[in-house]
Amino acid sequence: MLTKRIIPCLDVKDGRVVKGKNFTNLSDVDDPVSLASYYSECGADELVFYDITASSEGRSLFCDVLKAVASNVFIPLTVGGGINNLTDFDRVLKCGADKVSVNSGAINDPSLIERAAKRYGNQCVVLSMDVKLTEKGYRVYSKGGRIKTEIDAVKWAEFGEKSGAGEIVVNSIDTDGVKKGFDLPMLNTICNVVNIPVIASGGAGCVGDFIKLFKYTDVDAGLGASVFHFNEFTIKKLKNELKNNGVEVRYD
Repeated sequence: MLTKRIIPCLDVKDGRVVKGKNFTNLSDVDDPVSLASYYSECGADELVFYDITASSEGRSLFCDVLKAVASNVFIPLTVGGGINNLTDFDRVLKCGADKVSVNSGAINDPSLIERAAKRYGNQCVVLSMDVKLTEKGYRVYSKGGRIKTEIDAVKWAEFGEKSGAGEIVVNSIDTDGVKKGFDLPMLNTICNVVNIPVIASGGAGCVGDFIKLFKYTDVDAGLGASVFHFNEFTIKKLKNELKNNGVEVRYD
């Protein structure tokens, strides 16, 4: 049985880690370098770094902050924000990223997924989806969850896999920062149509939320932010509780 991964997420704005609710009302949390170092040392399986305003501000990702983070972590690092072409892929990989997460850039140019997969390998390409339930079903949002598209999230996930994405991050806008649990129905809907790893994001509020996530969906990893940032529980405690509930996790 494959072990389930626990992945802290650093949402970075203006060089600082921030956190909000439903993708809005951002508040300052910490320095990304010190926080990344802490997670690297305390049992996180991987780390995600998002420059959350790069796409909406029409700029490139802050490479100086990324380089500092990458030089201080010794676990796989996924990086996203302002990834619009292969040059952006190349730049963040050279800054120390292990995987590159593409969201709005793929919405603007769907061929980017396939071209990146062919150049850098499927394992390097992560399709990140900001998803919200609408009257028409699950729809994809762009520009950090700010702009609604008419893209069906289920079909987009299928397209991402067929185009060569190695895994998918599914961010629930409805549950983001609410701390009342992951969006299990949405996650199951996505998991049922793809065979690549799915990472759940949005809604983690307690250890029990992660237990339910892994017990009642087929996701491969759970992503958390504020529950880890504000030390509501440690990753070590979370993994111990998961193991006690029959969920396979990795220990150093």
